[in-house]
Amino acid sequence: MENSSTAQPIEPNSQQQEAHSDVTSTLRQNEQQKALSGVIARIRESLDIETIFKITVTEVRQLLKSDRVAVFRFYPDLAWEGEFIYEDVATEWESALAAKLRDHCFAEDFAGLYQQGRIKAIADIYQVNASDCYIQILERFQVRANITAPLIKGKDLWGLLCIHQCSSPRQWEASEIEFVQLIAEHLGVALQQADYLEQVKLQSAELAQAKAREKAAQWQRTIAITIEKIRQSLDLENIFQTTTGELRQLLNADRVAIYRFNADWSGEFVFESVAEGWISLIHEQLQRPELKDNVSECSAKDLAKPPVADTYLQDTEGGSFSRCEVYRVCNDIYNSGFSNCYIKILEIYQARAYAIVAIYHGQRLWGLLAVYQNAKSRDWQKDEVYLLTQVGTQLGVALQQAEFIQQMQTQAAEISKAAQRQRALANTVEKIRQSLDIEAIFKTTTQEVCRLLQVERVAIYRFYPDWSGEFVADSIVDGWTPMVKSQPVTEGVFVQGKQPGKYPRNEAFVPISQGDKLWGLLVAYQNSQPRYWQDEEINLLAQVGAQLGVGLQQAELLKQTQRQKEELTQTLKELQYTQSQLIQSEKMAGLGQLVAGVAHEINNPINFIYGNITYVTEHTENLFKLLRLYQKQSPKATGEIQNQVAALDLDFISDDLPKILNSIKMGAERISQLVLSLRIFSRLDEAGIKSVDLHEGIDSTLLILQHRLQPEANSLAIEVVKQYGELPPVVCYAAQMNQVFMNILNNAIDALENSQKAAKIIDNPKIWIRTEVISGDTILICIADNGCGIPEIKRSRIFEPFFTTKQPGQGTGLGLSISYQIIVEKHGGNIKCVSEPGKGCEFWIEIPIKRTI
Repeated sequence: MENSSTAQPIEPNSQQQEAHSDVTSTLRQNEQQKALSGVIARIRESLDIETIFKITVTEVRQLLKSDRVAVFRFYPDLAWEGEFIYEDVATEWESALAAKLRDHCFAEDFAGLYQQGRIKAIADIYQVNASDCYIQILERFQVRANITAPLIKGKDLWGLLCIHQCSSPRQWEASEIEFVQLIAEHLGVALQQADYLEQVKLQSAELAQAKAREKAAQWQRTIAITIEKIRQSLDLENIFQTTTGELRQLLNADRVAIYRFNADWSGEFVFESVAEGWISLIHEQLQRPELKDNVSECSAKDLAKPPVADTYLQDTEGGSFSRCEVYRVCNDIYNSGFSNCYIKILEIYQARAYAIVAIYHGQRLWGLLAVYQNAKSRDWQKDEVYLLTQVGTQLGVALQQAEFIQQMQTQAAEISKAAQRQRALANTVEKIRQSLDIEAIFKTTTQEVCRLLQVERVAIYRFYPDWSGEFVADSIVDGWTPMVKSQPVTEGVFVQGKQPGKYPRNEAFVPISQGDKLWGLLVAYQNSQPRYWQDEEINLLAQVGAQLGVGLQQAELLKQTQRQKEELTQTLKELQYTQSQLIQSEKMAGLGQLVAGVAHEINNPINFIYGNITYVTEHTENLFKLLRLYQKQSPKATGEIQNQVAALDLDFISDDLPKILNSIKMGAERISQLVLSLRIFSRLDEAGIKSVDLHEGIDSTLLILQHRLQPEANSLAIEVVKQYGELPPVVCYAAQMNQVFMNILNNAIDALENSQKAAKIIDNPKIWIRTEVISGDTILICIADNGCGIPEIKRSRIFEPFFTTKQPGQGTGLGLSISYQIIVEKHGGNIKCVSEPGKGCEFWIEIPIKRTI
């Protein structure tokens, strides 16, 4: 990429240039102006950008007498990377074409200046303060001096126009710089014009395409109108009726009729136009069936051998009529040598003269166009015969066209019917795929197939492993009895090697396969009469049967998935239960051991203290008695004794020491009670299930929690109201029941504390504990609080493992889950929570008095 130096740009219109202009420079400028005008004129003469650039680089190099003039183009998406695409270079210097360049300094140093339209001129690359990468790029192309002008297309920097002097340094004149700048500006205009031209070409091409589409649409409309007119004129009945009427009018005949042959050469009149006063042959042949027999050996069968040229026309200058059209002319039936039987038939027709033309459908004789003269004989003219032959030929064409149209209509009807069936089949398949309920799939399928095939019953039969089976679904039209009970399927009679539809049958059925296994049959019934089943009907049944197989597989997969989901859900619950059991068992085992250890360690020294406090008290009293005796016996003590008594305050000690010993005794008794409560709570000395006093367990739990019931700095004391009933000993797991009491009482205390922290003032926070015997063999324990309560959305899940109503980090979600398992699973009881937000919470625990193992 042609970089630029940090040298200051030379302004082409500066005052210094004007001050030093003289006659010579003026002449030179005039010459350059003429050269510039010539180059610009040649740029404007062409709209091809390639031609413009080739002319420009050549002309500019010749005018400036430089070593190289090149056009460098930036790649739009490669961050100022580009290549030289056009150049004119002296033979002794290397070509710069197709050289891909990327100057990392360009964007920082020069891109902004070039985008502003600034031009750079360097007299000597080694005399400017340029970066090493820039000097290396210029040396690569043997550049010693250069002019670089930006090529601006619109508002974008498209490329650079580069003037290189390779042989030596060069002091560029202001006029040369101005010349290059003007050329670059005109090249920018040319680029913009080329862009506009390309847009115009694209718009022109789009317009031409639009016109072509419009013309094609007009042509399609014209074709449609033409086809519609052709179809309107290809009604055979209308054509034959119009033809007979027009011919009778034109030929002034008594009757014009169209006779159609059957395969056995019998036939009948199918259209006629008859003058008033003559019988109708169409009506007459209904009254006399013999008229439909073979006309005669000499007429119909001879006409069935095309082409036959009548010699009549050859004898009457009718060479132009010998075109292989078949006709027969009779001027008088009585003078034509006909057999009597044939004359009798013609007399029945009331014919005296006739002209008959064969109507061919392709190469097959279809019928006759007959013109009868009944009143008298008639000399048929060649123009009349020619008219009849032409009309006969057109009637043949009309027959072919009518047959072709009929075939097309039949095919179109079949295609339309097939397309309709395919759409209906696709709709049926979509309905099958949308549902995974097998009963809904069967119901939809039988209804849709019954409607598609227009049959009287569609049923689905299922096989059992022993190949017996039953109908599991059917759809019927009104008037038929549903198949509502098990019955054997109709045994199929398959005709091998025969075309479908050749043999009539009352039913058609296809297999329904579930994977590689034959699951059942899809059966379509025509109960009223046998039916010729067509290929497309069997194919439709087969496709529906295949889709039913897919639906069965999907339903089976759904069942497997649901079963696996249920198994995974149950496994997850079991894992959660096991995990919670392990966690809580380990926790309670550790807690029980800790409590038992603490109780044991405290119990030994406290027993020592409690056991010796009596002796200490007794010894102290004895000492005080002895002291009083000494005081009594020696009332006047020495000065030293009196000083010591005053220093010890002997009277205070004698009064306070018994109180201290009494307090120590009370504290030892309190510690003994606490140790007993801890032992009762842990119950390590009582393995398994046994009969215990639940009130004792509740009291020991309350004693352990006593520190949480006491008032603190920001909370009130919690009052515990006991309403104990007369409970018998209960057979249970004592330690686990104490764990339940601990969990519920802890939650009640937490609820009361949280209510106070949430600014919900409770004047007298309370916990009620009520016990009673219900139903004779069951006890009820109710633990209630007047805290904040539990919302219904949370209350329904409080017994789930790892679910907690507390703030994150304040609960494990295992306490109530473990409690539920202990009460319900371990003891066969029941536990439930009754609560409303703002009205506290109450837990009801019911357990049997005697646990049944």
